[in-house]
Amino acid sequence: MMTVSLELGPRSYDIVIGQDLLENAGKYLSPHLKAKRVAIVTDETVYALHGETLEAALSDYETHIVVRPEGESQKSFDGLQAVLDALFKAGFDRNDTVVAFGGGVIGDLTGFAASIYKRGCQFIQIPTTLLSQVDSSVGGKTAINNAYGKNLIGAFYQPKLVLADTSVLKTLPERELKAGYAEVVKYGLLGDRKFFHWLDENGHDVLALKPESIAHAVAVSCKTKARIVAADELERGERALLNLGHTFAHALEIEAGYSGDLLHGEAVSAGMEMAFEFSAAQGICELKDTKMVKAHFKKLGLISITDVAPLLNNARALLTHMDQDKKNEGGALTLILARAVGDAFVQKAAPREAVLNYLTQLSQNASETRNA
Repeated sequence: MMTVSLELGPRSYDIVIGQDLLENAGKYLSPHLKAKRVAIVTDETVYALHGETLEAALSDYETHIVVRPEGESQKSFDGLQAVLDALFKAGFDRNDTVVAFGGGVIGDLTGFAASIYKRGCQFIQIPTTLLSQVDSSVGGKTAINNAYGKNLIGAFYQPKLVLADTSVLKTLPERELKAGYAEVVKYGLLGDRKFFHWLDENGHDVLALKPESIAHAVAVSCKTKARIVAADELERGERALLNLGHTFAHALEIEAGYSGDLLHGEAVSAGMEMAFEFSAAQGICELKDTKMVKAHFKKLGLISITDVAPLLNNARALLTHMDQDKKNEGGALTLILARAVGDAFVQKAAPREAVLNYLTQLSQNASETRNA
């Protein structure tokens, strides 16, 4: 077991990482529980696999279980209303605790509900996917989606604790692991070339969930994110680097209709390739680094640009989606681009026509591939 601290003054908290933590969750959660009532918000799959274990670990408390369907579609006004209604019907007050027990969708939805329920009640993250353990459970971003884009309605609201039990990752399908791995390798690509090379040598062991490898990957990812969030909690500067590939990715997710056909981590994987390709096309990044990224993704079986070709048909629609991105300022596009592997930067007022030309070329390439 290891602990990573995210230092935010009175909002500081620990990220506890290790194996077999879930069965001892009561020990880790109890110092943070002000009252005897705990709401556990989860999804159907996670509850079926791990619900009894968590309930048993919290047997000293009065637990209320809120089970939602799976999928990105739950990050909606309807999903939010369902969670809030469950809390009101159970008579929860601000001293009670809400636990987000699941992947990124459950974490984002539950965290946002906690942030607005009676103007804020405390919540704890128990992430159950690789993606949520290394990324979405850490840093306090909570949100739902709407017709205009992903995560456009939300709040910065920090949890009291993150409990990342790597043992539960054994129940994840390979596809979910690879989607989460995309967020792991992101930390190497944005600012830690040494970590990227470690992943290039040990990535298969990470995906195989070998204890030392997965623990190292999760810990390095959380340490990197904790450092960045501590320096820029509200994403006014450096924190935007954590969105490497995400502007392209969110546009792809909208085109996919937030369906299970494209997972968030899969969109991020393709989006990071696009960010490196576009950077190379602009003469910002050497082509060898872009090729290095593509080769790593291929070796690990991650989703690439060619895999999302059906979503690249309409370049102008993709750019319209990107125009809604939260990082944009004054109507100008903001992108996270790369000078090299391990050296990402925030590009304010990115050249819109160049982006459109790049997306148009991708669309043409996809069309030629389909017609070949």
